[in-house]
Amino acid sequence: MNQPHLTHLASPAWALTLRTELLPWLEQAADLGEDVLEIGPGPGLTTDLLLELTTRVTAIEIDPDLAAQLRTRLADSRAEVIHGDVTALELAANRFSAATCFSMLHHMDSPQAQDQLFARLHHLLRPGAPLLGIDSVDSERIRRAHIDDTYVLVDPATLDQRLRTAGFTDITVAGHNDYLFRFSARKP
Repeated sequence: MNQPHLTHLASPAWALTLRTELLPWLEQAADLGEDVLEIGPGPGLTTDLLLELTTRVTAIEIDPDLAAQLRTRLADSRAEVIHGDVTALELAANRFSAATCFSMLHHMDSPQAQDQLFARLHHLLRPGAPLLGIDSVDSERIRRAHIDDTYVLVDPATLDQRLRTAGFTDITVAGHNDYLFRFSARKP
């Protein structure tokens, strides 16, 4: 992730956006239960919100520096921060009451890697558990923010089928504003 992008994702302005736009949606979209898996927390502002809504968060961050910083910051919380790739980590099947991924899918190397993540999340979720996420839509603003970043957009028009292929049902994909879309799905 480039430094200006990372700086924005750790900023008070982004924290306010998350609190006013993401948190209300999370509260109405699904019951997260007591054991939430968060993929790609970055600096952890989304983790902070999840800790307001659930008993336990397992945050998996692939960047070693971001994982270490977040682990230190949340050392005395109900969050466990793990450095690694969730598709390769040994985690118990059917464990998590919900999974989330917020603005991180487009940082994966390929659509195939994204699909592998969807299949892995399906494996890790309990039956009936939700998957909730947001990601970017293509725009000049988003492209500028990702110069020198991995930038593989998820096409909202194909996400429904991709999630179905991974085994999810009750899928909703909806635009939120000019730069983000939201999605939800459920493991049957």
